[in-house]
This record gives sequence, structure tokens and C-alpha cells, in this order.
Amino acid sequence: MYHEAKSSFAHHGVKFSNLEVDLPAMMAQKDKAVGGLTKGIEGLFKKNKVTYVKGFGKLSSPSEVSVDLNDGGSTVVKGKNVIIATGSDVKSLPGVTIDEKKIVSSTGALCLSEIPKKLVVIGAGYIGLEMGSVWNRLGSEVTVVEFAPDIVPSMDGEVRKQFQRMLEKQKMKFMLKTKVVGVDTSGDGVKLTLEPAAGGEQSVIEADIVLVSAGRVPYTAGIGLESVGVETDKAGRILVDKRFMTNVKGVYAIGDAIPGPMLAHKAEEDGVACVEFIAGKEGHVDYDTVPGVVYTHPEVASVGKTEEQVKALGIPYRVGKFPLLANSRAKAIDDAEGLVKVVAEKETDKILGVHIMAPGAGEIIHEAVLALQYGASSEDIARTCHAHPTVSEALKEACLQTFTKAIHI
Repeated sequence: MYHEAKSSFAHHGVKFSNLEVDLPAMMAQKDKAVGGLTKGIEGLFKKNKVTYVKGFGKLSSPSEVSVDLNDGGSTVVKGKNVIIATGSDVKSLPGVTIDEKKIVSSTGALCLSEIPKKLVVIGAGYIGLEMGSVWNRLGSEVTVVEFAPDIVPSMDGEVRKQFQRMLEKQKMKFMLKTKVVGVDTSGDGVKLTLEPAAGGEQSVIEADIVLVSAGRVPYTAGIGLESVGVETDKAGRILVDKRFMTNVKGVYAIGDAIPGPMLAHKAEEDGVACVEFIAGKEGHVDYDTVPGVVYTHPEVASVGKTEEQVKALGIPYRVGKFPLLANSRAKAIDDAEGLVKVVAEKETDKILGVHIMAPGAGEIIHEAVLALQYGASSEDIARTCHAHPTVSEALKEACLQTFTKAIHI
């Protein structure tokens, strides 16, 4: 909102002076939202007669969890079945100690007491770019250091390149193919020693705050898996079958603790399907139709396969693209950077993947998720009436371009 007021309002004829950020008020609103949502979950527990035990739990047997209570003491919770849903933790980097003051994780990056003049983000994945983008829009000078040659490696290549250009236009800097080899926190800020990923001459970069965002790891250590014989892979992920059951009867696992995308909505689908299986019903999660969203501005959202993945599989395909510059709503709101890209099977026109960079892309993507879920063709979306003017029309036009030709370019 601050960034929009600062950079866009005047174009729309809204003028004012003395625009400033009140960071404590901003943080208070964030804390209120988080508090309300978590209390809402507690309310649902009560409503559905779920017993809530607060503490650190460990498996003591396949049907027992011993809990060190937050308020002191301990208890044992028994159940016919146990679901492990312990989520994930921040992946640490060798030689980089997260103190949540100068060197922060995404948790600490949401609680800074002042806007850092210089912020260095280690890692150009979803979370690093989101947090970097937030502080960049609030006035920080942001540099992203990434070991790989590209940002967000799971993203469609063409969209990724345009996304990086857009972030660079917003004054974010990128140092790709670069690794951190030393950290010095002895002064007021942080000094990072960097080196090319392939080796070479070192350089030093200074920052007030360093955000470590090199990925996440499953939170599966110290919860008693070994004591009952639950198998994990080398990455610490719990191995489960199609019914989410581990190799130990009665012990199940879901979400970030098992293989698959580390996304909250994926974990929710896992949880529902797992309980359906336990209840003797059928459960199902289609991991090919789990959407991903990068909450920057504009947002980037995708579902299904990238063009690179389709090409690697040797599937003949067609691509349809539509630029937001040709979309009425995006032009009217003066927010027309981005595109919609559709990848469809050449023979059948079945949609294989949709990639959107646009304001509100995280909302628009669900039309594509539904299309993939039901095996729709690009023509199906192209022949569906879309309200005008909406940014969603760009998806219709991209689908038109995929199977025949877009009308408005």
C-alpha cells in the first residue's frame, strides 16, 4: 500500500505530502491478523471437540506421544493412530548463525524493528524474493545472493526472466552464481565475503540485516522417529505410502514432513486425504495440480508443467501468451507489467501448464487449477465468457492464442 501510494497515486490524480511508514503500526496490524487467525484455529478445535495439548511431543510408541508441556511437567497422549504434521524449519547455511537480530530467517524478517538501509538476501527462492520485495518496497536497498544461475529454478524459464527484469526495475539487485564463504558480525552491521560459485576472486558486501532464505528442511529430528523405527530419506523426510502411512502401522505423516512441495495448501490437502483413509474412505491429492504463488508485486502464480518440463518429456506442445499491456483492466489501473502463458498438448489441446505474472495472479490461477483438474483444453477456457474489464481476461486471451489466435493482440 505504501509503495502504491508512493509510486502510483499521483498518476491517478491523488496528491498528498508527508507520506511515511509507521513500522510499529504496520507490525501491530500484522500481529493482530496473525493472532486472530491462530485464535480462530483454537476456536475450531473447541467447536469440533479437539483436545489441544501445548508442548513438545515425541513418539514413545506407535500409539503414544509423550509431551513436555509448555507450562511445565509432562503428559502422554494415546491414540489408535498418530499423524505427524511437524512441518519444516529454515535450512541453515554452514558458517552462518541465525540470531534473528542481524542475521534473520523469514520469521525474523517479519519482525524487524526498523527498515534496514541495506538488506542482503541469501537465496532467490519464493520466500527470499517475497521478503526481499517487501523490504525493498518499504525503502531498503536489497541485494539477493544466489548460488544457482537463475532465480526460482522451479519457475517457467520465460516467466522467470521477465520476473527478474521486473524486480530489477524495482531496484532489487541480483548476484547469481555466487556463494557466501564468510560472515563477520563484529561491527554494527554484517560483512559477507562472497565468491563465484565456480570459484575465483572474493569480494565483500556490507548489510545492516542479512536474511537467510536458502530453503526449508523437514522438522523431523528429535521427535522420536528412531525409537519406533519410522523410516526417513537422506533429507530427513518421512517416507509414506499412498495412504500417507509410514512403515510403522498406525503412524502417518503429511505436509512438509514428507516429500512434495512445501506449501501450506498442499499440507491441508494431505491432511484431509490422510484422515479420509484412516476413516476407511478414499482420499486423493493430485500433486500435478497444486498451484504455487510468489507473493511479490506483481504476483507470479503457476500450476502444472513448465515449458522446459514438457519439452524434456518429449510431448509435442503449443504455447499461447498474452501480455498484460493489452489487457484493459491492467491498463486502467496502471499496473500492466506481466503476462499469461499457457502450455497445451499439440494433438489434444489439453492444458499442461499455466504461468501468470500479474496483479492478483494468486487469485486468477485457480481458474487454471480447475481446468487442469478436469482435463480441460485451452479452447474450453477460450470459449468461456469472462467479465470485462478484468485481469482474468488475459487468461482467456492466452488460451485463444494457444489454440487459434488471440483477439486483442
